[in-house]
Amino acid sequence: MTTMTEASVREFKMPDVGEGLTEAEILKWFVQPGDTVTDGQVVCEVETAKAAVELPIPYDGVVRELHFPEGTTVDVGTAIIAVDVSGGTAPDTEQPAPAAEQPAAPSPAEEPKAQGSGRQPVLVGYGVAASSTRRRPRKGPEVPVQQASTAIQTELNGHGAAPPAAPAGRERPLAKPPVRKLAKDLGVDLTTVVPTGPDGIITREDVHAAVPGQQTAQPEAPVATAPAPAPAAVSYDTTRETRVPIKGVRKATAAAMVGSAFTAPHVTEFVTVDVTRTMKLVEELKEDKEFAGLRVNPLLLIAKALLVAIKRNPDINASWDEAAQEIVVKHYVNLGIAAATPRGLIVPNIKDAHAKTLPQLAESLGELVSTARDGKTSPAAMQGGTVTITNVGVFGVDTGTPILNPGESAILAVGAIKLQPWVHKGKVKPRQVTTLALSFDHRLVDGELGSKVLADVAAILEQPKRLITWS
Repeated sequence: MTTMTEASVREFKMPDVGEGLTEAEILKWFVQPGDTVTDGQVVCEVETAKAAVELPIPYDGVVRELHFPEGTTVDVGTAIIAVDVSGGTAPDTEQPAPAAEQPAAPSPAEEPKAQGSGRQPVLVGYGVAASSTRRRPRKGPEVPVQQASTAIQTELNGHGAAPPAAPAGRERPLAKPPVRKLAKDLGVDLTTVVPTGPDGIITREDVHAAVPGQQTAQPEAPVATAPAPAPAAVSYDTTRETRVPIKGVRKATAAAMVGSAFTAPHVTEFVTVDVTRTMKLVEELKEDKEFAGLRVNPLLLIAKALLVAIKRNPDINASWDEAAQEIVVKHYVNLGIAAATPRGLIVPNIKDAHAKTLPQLAESLGELVSTARDGKTSPAAMQGGTVTITNVGVFGVDTGTPILNPGESAILAVGAIKLQPWVHKGKVKPRQVTTLALSFDHRLVDGELGSKVLADVAAILEQPKRLITWS
């Protein structure tokens, strides 16, 4: 067996996969010691405070050691996997080298370039953090989740029982990262699941069908709801509470919302509007050849209405720079759309939405939603938003008082569109009606400006021809 030297071992460090992130949790290893890897091969999936990301290795070689198990939160800059790039055979995993022979992780300044690739091992982001590189242990004991509901398991974000590793020699099943996480949450071994998706891809329904005693897929609840009374025959676990670690997307969202709520003085205004003409226009656009293959729904016209209202009242599209004591008015609109995902609430945004035609906006909205559902939203897609829309109406909610996305001055909440009695042309008639709510930062948006923006959005949705006359 070829002898491995310290010089032949490359330590791949946790990169900064976002913008200034300091840590990430290892969700899943796709390789084990002794496996051969090639430059660009995905070796693990990690979850940051913003998204789940697959990490490729920048070396050709043989995996020597995985430094951390799945479920461990690791600081950016910490070595997570060692690879022997000497071209030798796999190490004998049953005969580990003595402790004295284990190489210390080189500092960023000392780490050589990857052999065969001619580039540094840091793949994305802006380099490693200057903070400590200690391993962060889990806080407290693991909570049993075998008898928890699907919704509770979803909230655990990867802390459920992990599925067993695939047998040696078996090909890795084809599945998207959110489906892999769902399988992990439910304790399903993907190698035992029969795929029904295109090209042999395992779907969420396939995973649900593989759960013992479960015959059909059970959709995950997008929002928390009060549990229904249980039948008398149901036996409960002796555990009366379930503790869910605060981490990942939920931890980041909580910190951001608390910071926003206690930094920016929020004001929320409401308006109820007849959107019957807008709903008719939606149906007409679905038949228009310019929108063939595109997703056309009320949110598309609501987004366009907000963009027109911002154009008419540009000071609403701004941010408060506390350090410089300046109000920064943005001459572009990166339109954020709040999306509920299995990992929590995220707000990706459409870059330069103000410059897009209606078909282009429809295409961008469709891509944003599909990417969020697949769990593929990148950290960059959630940076730089200027104003946000949150559609609570999809849950049947009439309205709400949304909290500002940090760094933004306004957020529009859209309620459910319902058939209601409405005075139209002097007579009470059934009309499609919804309620809009606009929250804004009262430090830089006064009541007049906020009211004008909300009134403009309502006027456009009542008479959508204003999309043309006001543009």
